[in-house]
Amino acid sequence: MKPLAPHHDGSPLYVSNAEPALGETVRVRVRVPVEYGPLTAVRTRSNPDREPAWTDAILIGSVDGWDWWEADVVVANPRHGYRWMLRHEDGRVQWLSQSGLHTLETLDAEDFALVAFPAPPAWIYDAVLYQVFPDRFARSGQADRHATPDWAIAATWDEPVALVAPGRSQQFYGGDLDGVTGKLDHLVELGVNLLYLTPVFPAASNHRYDASSFLSVDPLLGGDEAYIRLIEAAHERGIHVIGDLTSNHSGDRHEWFLSALGNPAAPAEEFYYFTDEANTEYVSWLGYPSLPKFNWASEKLRDRFIDGPDSVVAKWLKPPFNADGWRIDVANMTGRLGDVDLNAEVRQLLRKTMIDINPETVLLGESTNDASSDLQGDGWHGAMTYPSFTRPLWGWLSEPTHEPYLNAEGEEVTDPWFFGQPIGGIPRYTAAEFVGAVTRFTAGIPWRVRLGNMQPLDTHDTARFATHAAPGTIPLAVGLSMTLPGLPVVFAGDEYGVVGVDGEASRTPMPWGSESLPETADRLALYRELIHLRRGHAVLATGGLRWVHVDDQSVVFLRESTEESVLVLASRGDVDIELSATAVPAAARAVALHGDATLATASDGSALISAAGPVFAAWALPGVVLP
Repeated sequence: MKPLAPHHDGSPLYVSNAEPALGETVRVRVRVPVEYGPLTAVRTRSNPDREPAWTDAILIGSVDGWDWWEADVVVANPRHGYRWMLRHEDGRVQWLSQSGLHTLETLDAEDFALVAFPAPPAWIYDAVLYQVFPDRFARSGQADRHATPDWAIAATWDEPVALVAPGRSQQFYGGDLDGVTGKLDHLVELGVNLLYLTPVFPAASNHRYDASSFLSVDPLLGGDEAYIRLIEAAHERGIHVIGDLTSNHSGDRHEWFLSALGNPAAPAEEFYYFTDEANTEYVSWLGYPSLPKFNWASEKLRDRFIDGPDSVVAKWLKPPFNADGWRIDVANMTGRLGDVDLNAEVRQLLRKTMIDINPETVLLGESTNDASSDLQGDGWHGAMTYPSFTRPLWGWLSEPTHEPYLNAEGEEVTDPWFFGQPIGGIPRYTAAEFVGAVTRFTAGIPWRVRLGNMQPLDTHDTARFATHAAPGTIPLAVGLSMTLPGLPVVFAGDEYGVVGVDGEASRTPMPWGSESLPETADRLALYRELIHLRRGHAVLATGGLRWVHVDDQSVVFLRESTEESVLVLASRGDVDIELSATAVPAAARAVALHGDATLATASDGSALISAAGPVFAAWALPGVVLP
């Protein structure tokens, strides 16, 4: 058994107040295995105003083989970083930060952090998010009354998704918002309680990220009244609803853009980056001319879009709509162009408007790569981001088939799609490398913000995980998304076993009516069980995270609080793991929650976990006893 290490995270076990005000004193604790010492000093090192400050910790007691030390930290900055210094009797010094235990000093960016910015609403921690792509979810009886729009290629519900342009963005199945309303009981049965809709504004594509207006709901989806009906029906069922807004760009049919295109000195000219005197050339998102980029230096744009009670952002959070927040598309690029970086100003102003309208709303940003520099609690409550969970999970649990498929240009390729990275397919990771990647990409994010980070297996922008999942690993993937710290995400269709080779192919119409097929019924049952596991144990929402065993095949971790703990096992192979009594106190009182695995205890309190792999299992344990 590997020696245990000191542990601290931002959960209530270790931090007296996760929502401090500036100037407030917060008590922080670290637990140290008794055999790790002896220690002659334990201190916190903060960095207020970029000048180090120290506080001494005192030993407050020992329980179950752990020494508990406590120190006071005064919150001096909105993001107040701190780390632990541990000095041994022989003179050795070690540092404990969010990236782990180190002999060398660590980066300030990896410090634990107390956040004094306004906190997100508490309901986000209990949320399991369900993502709907409206065109592909469900058609109501009203849908047949809508004529196919001028940009669209009509498709029947059972027609395969077009893999080659222009069908990828123009194929039109005609799902609508009343169709979503009619299927809300499916969400209730699954146990999800947060619905995220990709854009509902009028546009010239099936994805609607090229909005022609932000002031009305697309009539093809049923218009404003259908949106109101959906949100009211969702709220009646205890489901929150958030929308999707493009803060980086509009569509080239947008009224603001059309008023300035070819019209120098138009009032909306300053909303965009026109690059010639005639206003006919402009900066767009990744060079796509249909997506002209916003210039956030414009105060008029800020007033119209994000600032105050009359802004676009506010409109949809107020009656009669009453949406519960926003997911912001391309949040990572918003306000950024060359030597211009207004991203912080935009996200902070956006959040201020939301707080003024309804502080119980949530704000999630899309940041597809390392998002840590933007995720410091000043704006986004979390992000749709992939390197901190999704990509390493794929690397560990995938087994690519290399079946040929067509890309957008109609070329046949065999390398599996991997988040747009031209690296020759899906990398192969061990379980230990999975843990290493999760640790690396969450080390710079305050614990409170990490809890709001979305943890999807896939989304509307990715291939479906199930397309290349190794045999028997779907329960591991779903289970980890539900039990690791963060916001679990189900992309509509995952619970039906839908597959797709890339982000466009994953936008498959929902296969309603297939519920009785044995494989579909099993997948639905798995999702229901694991979502209810998440929702049934509050510790999985806000409890601490402590890795207790990691090897090439398996991970074992604890989510801990004083009220309860949950022990989790995920392994691709057979399992025969021994854990000390200190690693898992009270293992003898474990109650099986999920999975086919055995947990036995010896007379000395140590635990033995055995199972045939692949396996995902969880047990309930008593809460942590504090001195």
